Amino acid sequence: MRMFLRIFFGNYMLSVALLSWFTAQVCKTIINCVLSGKFDAERLWGAGGMPSAHSALVCSLFVAAAKSQGVNSPIFALSFILAAIVMYDAMGVRRETGEQAKVLNRMLTDWMSEEKNLELAETRKRLKEKVGHTPLEVLSGALLGILIAVIVPVP
Repeated sequence: MRMFLRIFFGNYMLSVALLSWFTAQVCKTIINCVLSGKFDAERLWGAGGMPSAHSALVCSLFVAAAKSQGVNSPIFALSFILAAIVMYDAMGVRRETGEQAKVLNRMLTDWMSEEKNLELAETRKRLKEKVGHTPLEVLSGALLGILIAVIVPVP
């Protein structure tokens, strides 16, 4: 346990990144609860939704790298490229995967109801539709991560 605490609290960049991810997940859960009217615990660790926890994590990481290592360091360069790839992927491939899951879920539901396979329709596991992000969700996550990294001082 002591080693875990030393790794987590002794590493500024890791601490800021994980704090940003956790904050985004909590915000996402609260926003989802307010909009849907019910608490969904899966939102605490699940992908997709507002704000993007992935974007918050990688953006806070590159700002923390800039603060602690400098903008000319290889660590900053790597974390900046990682952030760009993660955010691009969240708005691209992962978002399209969610859109395809919506269509497939709707098609299977329609097909099963037409074929009178109601038993099968009730037991069928639906594909996850919340896997990607809209540009606004990515932007809000990025801004949250940057804000947290700016606020948390370098030890």
